[in-house]
Amino acid sequence: MATKKRVGIIFGGRSPEHDVSLRSARSVLAALDTKKYTPVLIGIDRLGTWLDAAESRTLLETGKAPKRKQDLMPKLDLKKIDVVFPVLHGSFGEDGIMQGFLKLVGLPFVGPGVLGSAMGMDKDVTKRILAHAGIAVSPGIVVRKEELAGLSFARVKKQLGLPLFIKPANAGSSVGVSKAKNEKDFADAVAMAFRFDSKILIESAIDGREIECAVLGNEDPIVAIPGEIIPGEEFYSYDDKYASSSASSVEIPANIPKATLREIKETAVLAYKALCLEGLSRVDFFYTRDGKLLINEVNTIPGFTSISMYPKMWEATGMPMQELVSRLLEAALSRHEKESGLATTM
Repeated sequence: MATKKRVGIIFGGRSPEHDVSLRSARSVLAALDTKKYTPVLIGIDRLGTWLDAAESRTLLETGKAPKRKQDLMPKLDLKKIDVVFPVLHGSFGEDGIMQGFLKLVGLPFVGPGVLGSAMGMDKDVTKRILAHAGIAVSPGIVVRKEELAGLSFARVKKQLGLPLFIKPANAGSSVGVSKAKNEKDFADAVAMAFRFDSKILIESAIDGREIECAVLGNEDPIVAIPGEIIPGEEFYSYDDKYASSSASSVEIPANIPKATLREIKETAVLAYKALCLEGLSRVDFFYTRDGKLLINEVNTIPGFTSISMYPKMWEATGMPMQELVSRLLEAALSRHEKESGLATTM
């Protein structure tokens, strides 16, 4: 009988999406095929302290980490971990920082590498790369904190119209995202976005439907049936995504023409490759009233909660959660084996 591989599930972290990460980790843990894999829980609290096994279990089960003084990172026995599933959403987990650490210590991990993670996390860089590849993106401008004094609502309104969406360049789960219909809304939204990042995006509000597409794999990625988000609020906000009372709904497959569904899947793969993504990602589109497709953003570690679109789209495609998690782990191990064959000396 083959030896079961030990899967390090890393969750929590120093991110506004800490709580979402806990929910995703619970789902991944529940879906892990225990005939093939043994879980190793690795929790990180909100201050960045890495927790031991017992503390990690407490954090996962209660949402609260024990308070104590210790080094940021305990002595992890990395030899007891065969592959890592980082379920860290947002900063310090999805932006290439954790991926760089895992590559440095030689551990296979689920999801894109350092470059793909960094580019996919930064919405500004994502849009520039995609536009360079000839892929349509939603129009907008970038503002850095040091440029704030020169930011003019009148000029932005003239360039992009109203309403506007203002968001941090590096955040997910709609954290820090606001819709602005007037100058006061605009000022409040800019201040909110700058709470979470030193670079923000100001974008035109797109009159269109929100279509999402799940991608899986390394060199030859496959794509799930696209789904549609029908927001319960004016837009798909953080509360609308995760509140139990949310009025939002999803439709999988999205009720759009088959030719458009094919185009979405093809464009998602083009975006995936342009951004050097591997393992998995969710590509989010706007489908406008005049039939155009615009990419809104890319999520390199999409949610794995019970209500998250990424696993829901794969389930609708015929791949249940347990198989999905196994496929992701297999892709991580396959990539690591391939990279291990590269020369490191002359």
